[in-house]
Amino acid sequence: MRAVLALAILLALPSLAVAESLSDCSYNGISLHGKVQEVSSFPDIKVQIVDSFPDLKVQTVSSFPNDCGQWQMVDSFPDFTVQVVESFPDIKIQYVSSFPGVN
Repeated sequence: MRAVLALAILLALPSLAVAESLSDCSYNGISLHGKVQEVSSFPDIKVQIVDSFPDLKVQTVSSFPNDCGQWQMVDSFPDFTVQVVESFPDIKIQYVSSFPGVN
């Protein structure tokens, strides 16, 4: 029984660490708003796109990405880069049309 409890706690720790680090709308010192470029290698952040239970809700905007979770997708001069992955993401995101930000 203790082994099962210990395993459950260990599995929960990474998600708690992500939630805690996103509380100020940043990840490893990178503000999670601004101009974003999607890359295929060497990203600043690896993201997984999900339909439920995201770490961050993202709204794509055409200009002024000033609020938490607002991303303006660009091809050059990004504030940070992301790589979309299917497994082992740094954060999980969900695209929304309104109310972006951390849950």
